[in-house]
Amino acid sequence: MRFTKMHGLGNDFIIFEKNPDIGTDFSKSAKYICDRHQGIGADGILLVENSQMADVKMRVINADGSEAEMCGNGIRCFAKYVYERGFVRKETLTVETLAGIIEPTLLKKDGRIEGVRVNMGKPKLNRLDIPMSGSFDMVINEKIEVDGGVYFISSLLMGVPHTMIFVEDINLAPVTTLGPIIEKHPLFPRKTNVNFVEVVNDSEIKVRTWERGAGATLACGTGSCASVVASHLTGKTKRFVKVHLALGSMDIDWSGDGMVYMTGPAVFVFEGDIDI
Repeated sequence: MRFTKMHGLGNDFIIFEKNPDIGTDFSKSAKYICDRHQGIGADGILLVENSQMADVKMRVINADGSEAEMCGNGIRCFAKYVYERGFVRKETLTVETLAGIIEPTLLKKDGRIEGVRVNMGKPKLNRLDIPMSGSFDMVINEKIEVDGGVYFISSLLMGVPHTMIFVEDINLAPVTTLGPIIEKHPLFPRKTNVNFVEVVNDSEIKVRTWERGAGATLACGTGSCASVVASHLTGKTKRFVKVHLALGSMDIDWSGDGMVYMTGPAVFVFEGDIDI
């Protein structure tokens, strides 16, 4: 099968144009395809499919074979891909996902796509929407105990579940140790992504993410959006924030209309063929 590899700030994906006649089970093949030593190497797979309710449909298969509702960095890459390959010929398009209809807008200069701005929708703050066990209230600076340690978390649904922990120094954040424990904490019946957030000032934060189904990644689009929402709700930042990630930054705007807008790059890496 023909594939294309792209990345958004280092969060990398393999894009396939799904052919129903082939019948490939990408959930079973994902571990091999995404393996960085024996396969192509990526954080996940994006499948281009036809949609009955939007311009095009995006499915997201994590590196472990699980299917995600949405992916922020992934949808920027996906939008650029389907536009340049002729699936959609308009600069603002609608994409069907398991999290609903998402609207990316391609940002062009001199005929070239320099970035993508995505209307990520409204964050859901009710703990039952995340989902997270407990009463009907929001989860803001809630105390939990993990392996004998006490942590304060803020959780919400940004297409997918996200939990934020604020830290003093992002370089010391226990992403690979605490992240997988909280991901599978009994409070989260469908698991959660875990974001460690350092507040630089009221307009800038640094984020590192342990992603559900993928592990530690260089960037997380939905996680960056969720981190800005949590940072504002806890009084640490304004609503428009630059989010610094391992390989660059993106702009997140939790607008007055309640929508979260994410603006960042989408980069082509290479393409080829793989026997799966």
